[in-house]
Amino acid sequence: MISSVDTDNVIQRAQALSNAGQIAQAIDLVRSAIEDRQNDGKLWHMLGILHRTDQDSAAALVALEKALTYQPENPVLHHAVARVTMEAGLPAVAKFDKARTFAPNDGSIILGRSAAQLAAGQFDEAIADLELILASNPLWLEGHELLSEARWSSGDKDGLTKSFVEALQSNRQNGSLWAKCLDALFKADRFADAAQMVGEARKALGDSRGLMMYDAICASELGETEKANRLFASLAPITEIALAVRHMRHLLRTGHIDLAARLGESFIQDSEAHQIWPYLSLAWRALDDPRWKWLDDQDGLVQIYDLKDQIDLAGLAQCLRSIHVAKEDMVGQSVRGGTQTDGPLFARIDPEIRKLRSVIQSTVRTHVAGLPAADPRHPVLRHRSDSISFSGSWSVRLTGKGFHTSHLHPMGWFSSAFYVNLPDEANMGLPPAGWLALGTPPPELNLDLSSVRRIEPKPGRLVIFPSIMWHGTIPFDEGERLSVAFDVATPPTPGHAV
Repeated sequence: MISSVDTDNVIQRAQALSNAGQIAQAIDLVRSAIEDRQNDGKLWHMLGILHRTDQDSAAALVALEKALTYQPENPVLHHAVARVTMEAGLPAVAKFDKARTFAPNDGSIILGRSAAQLAAGQFDEAIADLELILASNPLWLEGHELLSEARWSSGDKDGLTKSFVEALQSNRQNGSLWAKCLDALFKADRFADAAQMVGEARKALGDSRGLMMYDAICASELGETEKANRLFASLAPITEIALAVRHMRHLLRTGHIDLAARLGESFIQDSEAHQIWPYLSLAWRALDDPRWKWLDDQDGLVQIYDLKDQIDLAGLAQCLRSIHVAKEDMVGQSVRGGTQTDGPLFARIDPEIRKLRSVIQSTVRTHVAGLPAADPRHPVLRHRSDSISFSGSWSVRLTGKGFHTSHLHPMGWFSSAFYVNLPDEANMGLPPAGWLALGTPPPELNLDLSSVRRIEPKPGRLVIFPSIMWHGTIPFDEGERLSVAFDVATPPTPGHAV
Protein backbone atom coordinates (compact mmCIF):
# COMPACT_ATOMS: atom_id res chain seq x y z
CA MET A 1 0.00 0.00 0.00
CA ILE A 2 1.30 3.46 -0.93
CA SER A 3 1.43 5.98 1.94
CA SER A 4 0.64 9.68 1.54
CA VAL A 5 4.37 10.35 1.67
CA ASP A 6 4.91 7.90 -1.16
CA THR A 7 2.11 9.56 -3.12
CA ASP A 8 3.82 12.95 -2.82
CA ASN A 9 7.10 11.36 -3.88
CA VAL A 10 5.49 9.83 -6.97
CA ILE A 11 3.96 13.19 -7.88
CA GLN A 12 7.29 14.98 -7.47
CA ARG A 13 9.09 12.39 -9.62
CA ALA A 14 6.39 12.56 -12.27
CA GLN A 15 6.57 16.35 -12.36
CA ALA A 16 10.35 16.20 -12.77
CA LEU A 17 10.00 13.76 -15.67
CA SER A 18 7.39 15.98 -17.29
CA ASN A 19 9.60 19.05 -16.92
CA ALA A 20 12.41 17.10 -18.59
CA GLY A 21 10.20 16.36 -21.59
CA GLN A 22 9.67 12.71 -20.61
CA ILE A 23 5.90 12.90 -20.45
CA ALA A 24 5.28 9.25 -21.44
CA GLN A 25 7.51 8.03 -18.63
CA ALA A 26 5.76 10.35 -16.19
CA ILE A 27 2.35 8.99 -17.20
CA ASP A 28 3.56 5.39 -16.84
CA LEU A 29 4.94 6.14 -13.38
CA VAL A 30 1.64 7.54 -12.11
CA ARG A 31 -0.43 4.82 -13.73
CA SER A 32 1.73 2.21 -12.02
CA ALA A 33 1.21 3.92 -8.66
CA ILE A 34 -2.55 4.05 -9.21
CA GLU A 35 -2.63 0.29 -9.67
CA ASP A 36 -1.71 0.00 -5.98
CA ARG A 37 -3.98 2.83 -4.85
CA GLN A 38 -7.10 3.19 -6.96
CA ASN A 39 -8.79 5.58 -4.55
CA ASP A 40 -5.96 8.14 -4.36
CA GLY A 41 -7.48 11.36 -5.68
CA LYS A 42 -4.11 13.14 -5.73
CA LEU A 43 -2.67 10.52 -8.08
CA TRP A 44 -5.67 10.69 -10.40
CA HIS A 45 -5.36 14.49 -10.37
CA MET A 46 -1.69 14.25 -11.32
CA LEU A 47 -2.50 11.78 -14.09
CA GLY A 48 -5.04 14.25 -15.48
CA ILE A 49 -2.47 17.04 -15.42
CA LEU A 50 0.03 14.89 -17.28
CA HIS A 51 -2.48 13.88 -19.94
CA ARG A 52 -3.38 17.54 -20.36
CA THR A 53 0.30 18.38 -20.79
CA ASP A 54 0.39 15.69 -23.47
CA GLN A 55 -2.69 17.34 -25.04
CA ASP A 56 -4.70 14.13 -24.67
CA SER A 57 -7.88 15.80 -23.47
CA ALA A 58 -10.05 12.67 -23.50
CA ALA A 59 -7.69 10.80 -21.17
CA ALA A 60 -7.22 13.92 -19.05
CA LEU A 61 -10.96 14.26 -18.51
CA VAL A 62 -11.31 10.62 -17.47
CA ALA A 63 -8.56 11.00 -14.87
CA LEU A 64 -9.78 14.36 -13.55
CA GLU A 65 -13.38 13.19 -13.27
CA LYS A 66 -12.10 10.15 -11.35
CA ALA A 67 -10.16 12.48 -9.02
CA LEU A 68 -13.36 14.45 -8.40
CA THR A 69 -15.08 11.36 -7.04
CA TYR A 70 -12.57 11.40 -4.18
CA GLN A 71 -12.30 15.20 -3.80
CA PRO A 72 -15.74 16.46 -4.88
CA GLU A 73 -15.34 19.95 -3.39
CA ASN A 74 -11.82 20.67 -4.65
CA PRO A 75 -12.04 23.97 -6.61
CA VAL A 76 -8.74 23.33 -8.37
CA LEU A 77 -10.06 20.04 -9.72
CA HIS A 78 -13.33 21.58 -10.86
CA HIS A 79 -11.36 24.32 -12.64
CA ALA A 80 -9.12 21.72 -14.28
CA VAL A 81 -12.14 19.76 -15.54
CA ALA A 82 -13.66 22.94 -16.97
CA ARG A 83 -10.41 23.99 -18.63
CA VAL A 84 -9.76 20.60 -20.23
CA THR A 85 -13.40 20.37 -21.35
CA MET A 86 -12.95 23.66 -23.19
CA GLU A 87 -9.63 22.59 -24.70
CA ALA A 88 -11.25 19.37 -25.87
CA GLY A 89 -13.68 21.43 -27.94
CA LEU A 90 -16.70 20.59 -25.78
CA PRO A 91 -19.23 23.03 -24.24
CA ALA A 92 -17.59 24.21 -21.03
CA VAL A 93 -19.44 27.27 -19.67
CA ALA A 94 -21.50 25.18 -17.25
CA LYS A 95 -18.33 23.48 -16.00
CA PHE A 96 -16.80 26.85 -15.19
CA ASP A 97 -20.03 27.89 -13.45
CA LYS A 98 -19.71 24.77 -11.30
CA ALA A 99 -16.09 25.63 -10.48
CA ARG A 100 -17.14 29.17 -9.46
CA THR A 101 -19.50 27.79 -6.84
CA PHE A 102 -16.41 26.54 -4.97
CA ALA A 103 -14.20 29.58 -5.69
CA PRO A 104 -16.44 32.53 -6.64
CA ASN A 105 -13.64 35.10 -6.54
CA ASP A 106 -11.02 33.15 -8.47
CA GLY A 107 -10.14 35.37 -11.43
CA SER A 108 -8.63 32.52 -13.43
CA ILE A 109 -11.94 30.66 -13.35
CA ILE A 110 -13.81 33.77 -14.46
CA LEU A 111 -11.34 34.24 -17.32
CA GLY A 112 -11.76 30.60 -18.29
CA ARG A 113 -15.53 30.98 -18.38
CA SER A 114 -15.20 33.97 -20.70
CA ALA A 115 -12.79 32.04 -22.90
CA ALA A 116 -15.33 29.20 -23.08
CA GLN A 117 -17.99 31.67 -24.18
CA LEU A 118 -15.69 33.03 -26.88
CA ALA A 119 -14.84 29.50 -28.06
CA ALA A 120 -18.58 28.91 -28.49
CA GLY A 121 -18.94 32.12 -30.51
CA GLN A 122 -20.76 33.91 -27.68
CA PHE A 123 -18.83 37.15 -28.07
CA ASP A 124 -21.60 39.51 -26.97
CA GLU A 125 -22.24 37.48 -23.81
CA ALA A 126 -18.55 37.24 -22.91
CA ILE A 127 -18.03 40.96 -23.44
CA ALA A 128 -21.09 41.88 -21.38
CA ASP A 129 -20.05 39.60 -18.51
CA LEU A 130 -16.50 40.98 -18.44
CA GLU A 131 -17.79 44.55 -18.55
CA LEU A 132 -20.03 43.85 -15.56
CA ILE A 133 -17.19 42.38 -13.49
CA LEU A 134 -14.75 45.14 -14.41
CA ALA A 135 -17.27 47.80 -13.41
CA SER A 136 -16.79 46.72 -9.80
CA ASN A 137 -13.18 45.49 -10.17
CA PRO A 138 -11.50 48.13 -12.37
CA LEU A 139 -7.97 47.04 -11.42
CA TRP A 140 -8.40 43.46 -12.70
CA LEU A 141 -5.68 43.59 -15.36
CA GLU A 142 -6.24 40.12 -16.83
CA GLY A 143 -9.91 40.93 -17.29
CA HIS A 144 -9.08 44.11 -19.20
CA GLU A 145 -6.71 42.18 -21.44
CA LEU A 146 -9.27 39.51 -22.34
CA LEU A 147 -12.01 42.09 -22.86
CA SER A 148 -9.70 44.08 -25.14
CA GLU A 149 -8.93 40.98 -27.23
CA ALA A 150 -12.58 39.90 -27.31
CA ARG A 151 -13.74 43.28 -28.56
CA TRP A 152 -11.11 43.25 -31.30
CA SER A 153 -11.99 39.74 -32.52
CA SER A 154 -15.70 40.60 -32.45
CA GLY A 155 -15.06 43.45 -34.88
CA ASP A 156 -15.02 46.31 -32.36
CA LYS A 157 -11.47 47.43 -33.02
CA ASP A 158 -12.18 50.93 -31.74
CA GLY A 159 -12.95 49.35 -28.36
CA LEU A 160 -9.44 47.96 -27.95
CA THR A 161 -8.55 50.15 -24.95
CA LYS A 162 -12.02 51.29 -23.89
CA SER A 163 -12.09 49.48 -20.55
CA PHE A 164 -8.53 50.55 -19.70
CA VAL A 165 -9.34 54.20 -20.39
CA GLU A 166 -12.51 54.01 -18.30
CA ALA A 167 -10.62 52.46 -15.37
CA LEU A 168 -7.84 55.05 -15.60
CA GLN A 169 -10.29 57.89 -15.09
CA SER A 170 -10.48 57.04 -11.38
CA ASN A 171 -7.15 55.18 -11.02
CA ARG A 172 -4.65 57.53 -12.63
CA GLN A 173 -1.86 56.63 -10.20
CA ASN A 174 -1.92 52.95 -11.08
CA GLY A 175 1.20 52.34 -13.15
CA SER A 176 0.27 48.75 -14.00
CA LEU A 177 -2.99 49.87 -15.58
CA TRP A 178 -1.16 52.42 -17.76
CA ALA A 179 1.38 49.78 -18.78
CA LYS A 180 -1.25 47.19 -19.76
CA CYS A 181 -3.12 49.81 -21.80
CA LEU A 182 0.09 50.72 -23.62
CA ASP A 183 0.83 47.04 -24.21
CA ALA A 184 -2.59 46.63 -25.86
CA LEU A 185 -1.84 49.52 -28.21
CA PHE A 186 1.57 48.03 -29.01
CA LYS A 187 0.00 44.66 -29.87
CA ALA A 188 -2.21 46.43 -32.40
CA ASP A 189 0.71 48.52 -33.76
CA ARG A 190 -1.12 51.71 -32.76
CA PHE A 191 2.02 53.64 -31.96
CA ALA A 192 0.58 57.13 -32.53
CA ASP A 193 -2.12 56.43 -29.95
CA ALA A 194 0.48 54.90 -27.65
CA ALA A 195 2.73 57.97 -27.92
CA GLN A 196 -0.17 60.18 -26.89
CA MET A 197 -0.93 57.89 -23.97
CA VAL A 198 2.71 58.00 -22.82
CA GLY A 199 2.31 61.77 -22.51
CA GLU A 200 -0.84 61.35 -20.43
CA ALA A 201 0.84 58.74 -18.25
CA ARG A 202 3.74 61.13 -17.56
CA LYS A 203 1.28 63.76 -16.31
CA ALA A 204 -0.20 61.24 -13.90
CA LEU A 205 2.91 59.32 -12.83
CA GLY A 206 5.90 61.52 -13.59
CA ASP A 207 8.79 60.33 -15.72
CA SER A 208 10.35 56.87 -15.39
CA ARG A 209 12.61 54.50 -17.26
CA GLY A 210 9.57 52.40 -18.20
CA LEU A 211 7.76 55.33 -19.83
CA MET A 212 10.97 56.38 -21.55
CA MET A 213 11.18 52.88 -23.06
CA TYR A 214 7.64 53.11 -24.40
CA ASP A 215 8.41 56.60 -25.74
CA ALA A 216 11.58 55.46 -27.52
CA ILE A 217 9.80 52.56 -29.19
CA CYS A 218 6.92 54.77 -30.32
CA ALA A 219 9.30 57.33 -31.76
CA SER A 220 11.20 54.68 -33.67
CA GLU A 221 8.11 52.97 -35.07
CA LEU A 222 6.66 56.36 -36.09
CA GLY A 223 9.82 57.34 -37.94
CA GLU A 224 10.83 60.07 -35.49
CA THR A 225 14.49 59.17 -35.84
CA GLU A 226 16.19 61.97 -33.91
CA LYS A 227 13.86 61.62 -30.94
CA ALA A 228 14.31 57.86 -30.91
CA ASN A 229 18.11 58.21 -31.14
CA ARG A 230 18.10 60.51 -28.15
CA LEU A 231 15.83 58.32 -26.06
CA PHE A 232 17.69 55.06 -26.80
CA ALA A 233 20.95 56.81 -25.90
CA SER A 234 19.43 57.95 -22.60
CA LEU A 235 18.39 54.37 -21.84
CA ALA A 236 21.95 53.01 -22.23
CA PRO A 237 23.25 50.63 -21.12
CA ILE A 238 20.41 48.47 -22.44
CA THR A 239 20.21 45.26 -20.42
CA GLU A 240 16.59 44.28 -21.07
CA ILE A 241 16.50 41.92 -24.05
CA ALA A 242 13.03 43.06 -25.15
CA LEU A 243 14.35 46.62 -25.34
CA ALA A 244 17.47 45.41 -27.15
CA VAL A 245 15.20 43.89 -29.81
CA ARG A 246 13.40 47.20 -30.22
CA HIS A 247 16.73 49.03 -30.45
CA MET A 248 17.88 46.57 -33.11
CA ARG A 249 14.72 47.29 -35.08
CA HIS A 250 15.51 51.00 -34.86
CA LEU A 251 19.11 50.53 -35.95
CA LEU A 252 18.10 48.34 -38.87
CA ARG A 253 15.43 50.72 -40.16
CA THR A 254 17.76 53.71 -39.91
CA GLY A 255 20.58 52.00 -41.80
CA HIS A 256 22.95 51.33 -38.90
CA ILE A 257 23.24 47.67 -39.80
CA ASP A 258 26.68 47.12 -38.30
CA LEU A 259 25.58 48.57 -34.96
CA ALA A 260 22.48 46.37 -35.01
CA ALA A 261 24.64 43.30 -35.63
CA ARG A 262 27.02 44.15 -32.80
CA LEU A 263 24.13 44.74 -30.42
CA GLY A 264 22.55 41.42 -31.34
CA GLU A 265 25.84 39.54 -31.04
CA SER A 266 26.26 40.86 -27.50
CA PHE A 267 23.04 39.09 -26.44
CA ILE A 268 23.36 35.66 -28.07
CA GLN A 269 24.39 33.97 -24.84
CA ASP A 270 21.34 35.32 -23.03
CA SER A 271 18.71 32.79 -21.97
CA GLU A 272 16.16 34.79 -23.99
CA ALA A 273 18.33 35.05 -27.11
CA HIS A 274 15.61 33.45 -29.25
CA GLN A 275 14.18 36.97 -29.49
CA ILE A 276 17.47 38.31 -30.92
CA TRP A 277 18.39 35.68 -33.53
CA PRO A 278 15.77 36.66 -36.17
CA TYR A 279 17.01 40.26 -36.21
CA LEU A 280 20.62 39.14 -36.18
CA SER A 281 19.87 37.05 -39.26
CA LEU A 282 18.58 40.14 -41.08
CA ALA A 283 21.62 42.17 -40.04
CA TRP A 284 24.02 39.47 -41.23
CA ARG A 285 22.19 39.16 -44.55
CA ALA A 286 22.27 42.92 -45.09
CA LEU A 287 26.02 42.92 -44.33
CA ASP A 288 26.58 39.91 -46.61
CA ASP A 289 27.94 38.06 -43.59
CA PRO A 290 27.98 34.30 -44.37
CA ARG A 291 26.85 33.51 -40.84
CA TRP A 292 23.26 34.08 -41.93
CA LYS A 293 23.49 30.94 -44.06
CA TRP A 294 24.79 29.00 -41.07
CA LEU A 295 21.80 30.30 -39.08
CA ASP A 296 18.94 29.98 -41.59
CA ASP A 297 20.04 28.26 -44.78
CA GLN A 298 21.52 24.89 -43.89
CA ASP A 299 20.09 21.92 -45.79
CA GLY A 300 17.44 20.16 -43.75
CA LEU A 301 16.29 23.10 -41.63
CA VAL A 302 13.37 23.71 -44.00
CA GLN A 303 11.57 20.68 -45.42
CA ILE A 304 8.37 19.94 -47.35
CA TYR A 305 6.25 16.84 -46.68
CA ASP A 306 3.29 15.53 -48.67
CA LEU A 307 0.65 14.14 -46.29
CA LYS A 308 -2.45 14.23 -48.50
CA ASP A 309 -2.75 10.45 -48.68
CA GLN A 310 -2.70 10.18 -44.87
CA ILE A 311 -5.36 12.79 -44.06
CA ASP A 312 -9.05 13.13 -44.97
CA LEU A 313 -8.69 16.73 -46.13
CA ALA A 314 -12.39 17.27 -46.84
CA GLY A 315 -13.42 16.03 -43.40
CA LEU A 316 -10.69 18.05 -41.72
CA ALA A 317 -11.73 21.19 -43.61
CA GLN A 318 -15.34 20.79 -42.48
CA CYS A 319 -14.20 20.32 -38.88
CA LEU A 320 -11.95 23.37 -38.96
CA ARG A 321 -14.55 25.67 -40.50
CA SER A 322 -16.91 24.88 -37.62
CA ILE A 323 -14.48 26.34 -35.06
CA HIS A 324 -13.64 29.55 -36.90
CA VAL A 325 -16.15 31.56 -34.88
CA ALA A 326 -14.40 34.96 -34.63
CA LYS A 327 -15.52 37.81 -36.87
CA GLU A 328 -12.07 39.38 -37.23
CA ASP A 329 -8.42 38.52 -36.83
CA MET A 330 -6.77 38.27 -33.40
CA VAL A 331 -5.00 41.35 -32.10
CA GLY A 332 -1.23 41.01 -32.12
CA GLN A 333 -1.23 38.14 -34.62
CA SER A 334 -0.08 38.02 -38.26
CA VAL A 335 -3.45 37.31 -39.91
CA ARG A 336 -4.90 39.99 -42.20
CA GLY A 337 -8.19 39.32 -43.93
CA GLY A 338 -9.15 36.20 -42.06
CA THR A 339 -9.59 34.48 -38.71
CA GLN A 340 -7.47 32.38 -36.39
CA THR A 341 -8.69 29.83 -33.89
CA ASP A 342 -7.88 30.28 -30.20
CA GLY A 343 -6.67 27.65 -27.76
CA PRO A 344 -4.55 24.54 -28.45
CA LEU A 345 -6.02 22.99 -31.59
CA PHE A 346 -4.24 19.67 -31.04
CA ALA A 347 -5.91 19.28 -27.62
CA ARG A 348 -9.34 18.92 -29.24
CA ILE A 349 -10.97 15.49 -29.32
CA ASP A 350 -12.39 15.74 -32.86
CA PRO A 351 -11.27 12.55 -34.66
CA GLU A 352 -10.09 14.54 -37.70
CA ILE A 353 -7.80 16.64 -35.52
CA ARG A 354 -6.55 13.67 -33.49
CA LYS A 355 -5.60 11.94 -36.73
CA LEU A 356 -3.85 15.06 -38.03
CA ARG A 357 -1.92 15.44 -34.77
CA SER A 358 -0.73 11.84 -34.91
CA VAL A 359 0.47 12.14 -38.50
CA ILE A 360 2.17 15.45 -37.84
CA GLN A 361 3.88 14.19 -34.70
CA SER A 362 5.35 11.31 -36.70
CA THR A 363 6.41 13.67 -39.48
CA VAL A 364 8.13 16.02 -37.06
CA ARG A 365 10.14 13.07 -35.70
CA THR A 366 11.24 12.35 -39.26
CA HIS A 367 12.19 16.00 -39.69
CA VAL A 368 14.25 16.05 -36.50
CA ALA A 369 16.02 12.83 -37.51
CA GLY A 370 17.04 14.46 -40.80
CA LEU A 371 18.49 17.65 -39.35
CA PRO A 372 22.10 18.65 -39.95
CA ALA A 373 24.68 17.66 -37.37
CA ALA A 374 24.16 18.94 -33.84
CA ASP A 375 25.86 22.28 -33.24
CA PRO A 376 26.04 23.67 -29.68
CA ARG A 377 26.39 27.21 -31.05
CA HIS A 378 23.25 27.07 -33.18
CA PRO A 379 19.94 28.11 -31.55
CA VAL A 380 18.03 25.36 -33.40
CA LEU A 381 20.59 22.62 -34.05
CA ARG A 382 21.87 22.51 -30.48
CA HIS A 383 18.65 20.69 -29.57
CA ARG A 384 17.69 17.07 -30.22
CA SER A 385 14.72 15.12 -28.91
CA ASP A 386 12.73 11.99 -29.76
CA SER A 387 9.86 13.27 -27.62
CA ILE A 388 7.81 15.73 -29.68
CA SER A 389 5.37 18.11 -28.02
CA PHE A 390 3.62 21.24 -29.21
CA SER A 391 3.75 24.66 -27.59
CA GLY A 392 0.97 25.96 -29.80
CA SER A 393 -1.43 24.80 -32.53
CA TRP A 394 -4.18 26.64 -34.39
CA SER A 395 -5.99 27.03 -37.69
CA VAL A 396 -6.09 30.04 -40.01
CA ARG A 397 -8.81 30.75 -42.54
CA LEU A 398 -7.95 33.47 -45.04
CA THR A 399 -10.35 34.79 -47.65
CA GLY A 400 -9.76 36.86 -50.79
CA LYS A 401 -6.85 39.32 -50.48
CA GLY A 402 -5.95 37.78 -47.11
CA PHE A 403 -2.37 37.19 -46.05
CA HIS A 404 0.03 36.84 -43.14
CA THR A 405 2.39 39.66 -42.34
CA SER A 406 6.04 38.66 -42.09
CA HIS A 407 6.50 37.43 -38.54
CA LEU A 408 8.11 34.75 -36.40
CA HIS A 409 7.45 32.46 -33.44
CA PRO A 410 10.57 32.83 -31.29
CA MET A 411 9.11 30.80 -28.42
CA GLY A 412 9.03 27.63 -30.54
CA TRP A 413 11.67 25.28 -31.95
CA PHE A 414 10.11 24.53 -35.33
CA SER A 415 7.03 26.09 -36.88
CA SER A 416 4.84 25.04 -39.75
CA ALA A 417 2.16 25.47 -42.36
CA PHE A 418 -0.15 22.59 -43.30
CA TYR A 419 -2.51 23.35 -46.16
CA VAL A 420 -6.02 21.90 -45.94
CA ASN A 421 -7.99 23.78 -48.61
CA LEU A 422 -6.93 26.29 -51.25
CA PRO A 423 -8.58 28.32 -54.02
CA ASP A 424 -8.29 26.88 -57.50
CA GLU A 425 -5.65 28.35 -59.80
CA ALA A 426 -8.06 30.84 -61.38
CA ASN A 427 -9.08 32.27 -57.99
CA MET A 428 -5.65 32.16 -56.37
CA GLY A 429 -4.13 34.53 -58.92
CA LEU A 430 -0.85 34.45 -60.74
CA PRO A 431 2.06 32.83 -58.89
CA PRO A 432 3.34 33.54 -56.30
CA ALA A 433 -0.09 34.67 -55.05
CA GLY A 434 -0.90 32.83 -51.81
CA TRP A 435 2.59 31.35 -51.48
CA LEU A 436 4.60 31.06 -48.26
CA ALA A 437 7.59 33.42 -48.16
CA LEU A 438 10.51 32.63 -45.85
CA GLY A 439 13.09 35.17 -44.78
CA THR A 440 11.25 38.31 -45.85
CA PRO A 441 11.89 41.14 -43.37
CA PRO A 442 8.94 43.17 -42.11
CA PRO A 443 8.46 46.10 -44.52
CA GLU A 444 8.65 48.68 -41.75
CA LEU A 445 12.36 47.86 -41.29
CA ASN A 446 13.13 49.35 -44.72
CA LEU A 447 15.61 46.60 -45.57
CA ASP A 448 16.39 45.85 -49.21
CA LEU A 449 16.13 42.11 -48.71
CA SER A 450 13.78 39.73 -50.50
CA SER A 451 12.58 36.35 -49.33
CA VAL A 452 15.18 33.57 -49.28
CA ARG A 453 12.62 31.00 -50.36
CA ARG A 454 9.04 30.89 -51.64
CA ILE A 455 6.98 27.72 -51.34
CA GLU A 456 3.82 26.97 -53.26
CA PRO A 457 0.94 25.77 -51.06
CA LYS A 458 -0.81 22.55 -52.06
CA PRO A 459 -3.58 20.64 -50.26
CA GLY A 460 -1.96 18.12 -47.92
CA ARG A 461 1.45 19.82 -48.03
CA LEU A 462 3.28 20.42 -44.74
CA VAL A 463 6.17 22.86 -44.53
CA ILE A 464 8.41 22.79 -41.44
CA PHE A 465 10.94 25.55 -40.73
CA PRO A 466 12.77 27.01 -37.71
CA SER A 467 10.54 29.14 -35.49
CA ILE A 468 13.12 31.94 -35.49
CA MET A 469 12.85 32.29 -39.30
CA TRP A 470 10.81 35.18 -40.69
CA HIS A 471 7.77 33.96 -42.59
CA GLY A 472 4.62 35.41 -44.14
CA THR A 473 2.33 34.88 -47.10
CA ILE A 474 1.61 36.72 -50.33
CA PRO A 475 -1.99 37.93 -50.83
CA PHE A 476 -4.23 35.97 -53.20
CA ASP A 477 -7.26 37.01 -55.22
CA GLU A 478 -10.36 35.06 -54.13
CA GLY A 479 -11.59 32.00 -52.29
CA GLU A 480 -10.58 30.24 -49.10
CA ARG A 481 -7.07 29.43 -47.91
CA LEU A 482 -7.51 27.09 -44.93
CA SER A 483 -4.49 25.88 -43.02
CA VAL A 484 -3.25 24.46 -39.74
CA ALA A 485 -0.12 25.70 -38.03
CA PHE A 486 1.80 24.60 -34.96
CA ASP A 487 4.94 25.28 -32.98
CA VAL A 488 7.07 22.36 -31.83
CA ALA A 489 8.16 22.99 -28.24
CA THR A 490 11.87 23.52 -27.72
CA PRO A 491 13.28 20.44 -25.97
CA PRO A 492 14.08 21.16 -22.30
CA THR A 493 17.81 20.58 -22.67
CA PRO A 494 20.54 22.87 -21.38
CA GLY A 495 22.92 24.85 -23.54
CA HIS A 496 23.44 28.35 -24.83
CA ALA A 497 24.92 29.72 -27.99
CA VAL A 498 28.54 30.83 -27.76
